[in-house]
Amino acid sequence: MAIWNPWHGCKKISPGCYNCYVYRRDAEFGKDSSIVTKTAMFDLPLKRNRKKEYKLQPESEPVYTCMTSDFFIEDADEWRPSVWQMIRLRSDLNFVIITKRIDRFQTCIPNDWKDGYENVTILCTCENQVQADYRLPIFLSLPIKHKCIIHEPMLETIFIEPYLKSGQIEQVICGGESGEHARLCDFAWILSTRQQCINHNVSFYFKQTGALFKKENKIYKIKRKHQMTQAEKAGINYNDNSFPKRLS
Repeated sequence: MAIWNPWHGCKKISPGCYNCYVYRRDAEFGKDSSIVTKTAMFDLPLKRNRKKEYKLQPESEPVYTCMTSDFFIEDADEWRPSVWQMIRLRSDLNFVIITKRIDRFQTCIPNDWKDGYENVTILCTCENQVQADYRLPIFLSLPIKHKCIIHEPMLETIFIEPYLKSGQIEQVICGGESGEHARLCDFAWILSTRQQCINHNVSFYFKQTGALFKKENKIYKIKRKHQMTQAEKAGINYNDNSFPKRLS
């Protein structure tokens, strides 16, 4: 797995953004996360080593793109065409893009997109029912070859079966919220999404518990270093061998 952040910084747009980990980390250094800037790794997919080989090789994939921003944020409109060009040139790599701005997708794709690039997977974030019912109809209408849903941070029970019925969704990922002020994640919500995925034979992956986790009638405070391992120990992943590979 590789991470490529061509730009850094974002603007909060929905409830899932309230305790954004990027803002939390930047605050430690007195940095304003709402200012979007290009990074030193902007052209990472084209960088080569001393042997003139690409630093990012196929064994590095998938390449998680814009993990400290949103790929479709307005502030990056002038830089995005160059990024699409790099993605097109590196057809040997699979790029994974997570977004809360799926409603901007059509205005942000390159002219040769057509029905999508085979090496691009888009994950649409839906942290609650309101966002699911707004974003997912848009998501399903778009020309994208690989579509996944991610509930993170998951803030309530979310009913997505009407969208899973479409047969377009390859995987659903769930996770709680990390950080000192994390909101609660209920295991019952996770199990509900898992069952919906099983009903439609869609891959399901429980990524992390979050810092404040409810299971049955008990609430647990879980340290950051244990949140992913505790999710894995739950043993509830379903058909977790599809692309994209797990977020880690």
